[in-house]
Amino acid sequence: MAKMRAVQASKPNGPFEVVEREVPTPGPSEIRVKVEACGICHSDALARSGAFPGLTLPRVPGHEVAGRVDAVGANVTAWKAGDRVGIGWHGGHCFVCVPCRKGLFINCEKGKITGITLDGGYAEYMVAPAEAAARIPDALDAADAGPLLCAGVTTYNSLRNSGARAGDTVAVQGIGGLGHLAIQYAARMGFRTVALSHGADKEDLARQLGAHAYVDTQKVGAAEGLQKLGGADVVLATAPNSAAIAATLNGLKPRGKLLIVAGAFEEMQFRPIALLSGKSIAGWPSGSAIDSEETMAFSALANVRPRIEKFPLERAEEAFGKVMANKVRFRAVLVP
Repeated sequence: MAKMRAVQASKPNGPFEVVEREVPTPGPSEIRVKVEACGICHSDALARSGAFPGLTLPRVPGHEVAGRVDAVGANVTAWKAGDRVGIGWHGGHCFVCVPCRKGLFINCEKGKITGITLDGGYAEYMVAPAEAAARIPDALDAADAGPLLCAGVTTYNSLRNSGARAGDTVAVQGIGGLGHLAIQYAARMGFRTVALSHGADKEDLARQLGAHAYVDTQKVGAAEGLQKLGGADVVLATAPNSAAIAATLNGLKPRGKLLIVAGAFEEMQFRPIALLSGKSIAGWPSGSAIDSEETMAFSALANVRPRIEKFPLERAEEAFGKVMANKVRFRAVLVP
């Protein structure tokens, strides 16, 4: 059997290990992907911890996978060898549960998660259900495509489903791995884009990314700063700080929406009376393969790109550590 290099989580909270494995064989409804790039996400800590429900170790993490189809199963008709594909967080669905029958594949009751319930892209090859694959446009480099399959689809998909219309004011809270893409998407979708961050040092970057205005929350509260600009129709919360997210609520216009994509774990405190003008608070999942495909197509069309640092596969432990320590600007990408 042919061999490949892979990086795996072998024991709970232990370091990632570079190992040699057999190249996997795709099942009847699966494709095999020769990995050209795989982004590193904070969520990869779920594989490392070994604590995610249903996870078994060892596991190869990685759900920002870009590569080419290398082989297809006997039942696969949508893909052929050589096709450029990406595999994101959503790693497949059952097609028969109620959410699937409604077309809500991201909410599948038996949904697979790339890098959690099946081996992901920290490897030279991986296999995935055919329905998990998204087509990568020729204009996108594989290393740029990887982060769009998580941070990209999360921000693009949430914004296009937010209810905001061209000309509305959309504020992006945080300028990190998610936020630096959200600002680009918001500006290119025709929204009046406001960036919210702590400190004056981020303003130049925010404006380079497309922000029309900047609120330095070190100088003025988020709500006050937004109200001075007339209020926001939508605040997209991308930085996982519950207090900072809650601080934006009063910066919304009446009937405005606080849309949360940041994975904050702390409780968020707010006064319910603040919602009585019609304001709302909602969350948004990333998306299924077609959402990832449309994210990448829009990114190619509108020249949206992640800012990345590349690392070879054998430096996965170092790269993951930098991501978790917030020392990467803004996405780390493994290149086998």
